[in-house]
Amino acid sequence: MKKLFAFLAVIGMLSFGATTICAQGEESAQGAATEQPAEATEAAVTAADENAAPAAETTEVVEQEAPKGIHKAIKAKFIEGGAIFMSFVLLALIFGLAICIERIIYLNLASTNTKKLLQSIEDALNNGGVEAAKEVCRNSRGPVASIFYQGLDRFDEGIDVVEKSVISYGSVQMGLLEKGLTWISLFIALAPMLGFMGTVIGMIEAFDNIQAMGTISASAVAGGIKVALITTVGGLIVAIILQVFYNYLVSKIDGIVNTMEDASITLLDILVKYNMKK
Repeated sequence: MKKLFAFLAVIGMLSFGATTICAQGEESAQGAATEQPAEATEAAVTAADENAAPAAETTEVVEQEAPKGIHKAIKAKFIEGGAIFMSFVLLALIFGLAICIERIIYLNLASTNTKKLLQSIEDALNNGGVEAAKEVCRNSRGPVASIFYQGLDRFDEGIDVVEKSVISYGSVQMGLLEKGLTWISLFIALAPMLGFMGTVIGMIEAFDNIQAMGTISASAVAGGIKVALITTVGGLIVAIILQVFYNYLVSKIDGIVNTMEDASITLLDILVKYNMKK
């Protein structure tokens, strides 16, 4: 079930990213196709009737001042920033969020009520012995129940062996909890780097335009500088979003690990008392 949730989360994020990229490509193509007809129409109207020019200009100003939606504004900036580098930044966001969602689902499923589980194990030990307690662990989900089962399975070998088994298997479960965090940290570092690369390339294009023109002109360097700034902002936004999820996951893992350690100590106390009663 956990793998199913993770698979659905990854597929959903990839589908959303592919749909966004396709929509942006279609909007860019439509804008390029309609740009020349719009200019020709404007020239024809101006030549035919000079008195209609003020009205047309007023209409254009009103349309330009009309507020755009956030989604359209983001898509416009995405296209202006350059499809190549912005696509890489978007992919870093998609894959990073997919891993974050999978980890959040896994950690939420790994969280258990340890007090209730310990009470059930203690009652099972008093009523049915070690095998009944092991059955309770088998029917419970989460890493804490798995650690308890490994300890109970070696109860006949002594408390010292049980303690070593609990510690060793706790390290294994901690590794499973931290799985995927390395990839998230990679995307956090990669997104700003891609943005900075776009910045450097944009500045190079701006200086190339200055060199070709032989003079400094605002229109010559504005395009390259815009690409540089937009890619940088995009990379930083992606890094900030993923950093928030990363810190949440780290805090969630720390809470589960602390619960595991505390519950393991309580389990050893319960087993010592049970062994003394025998």
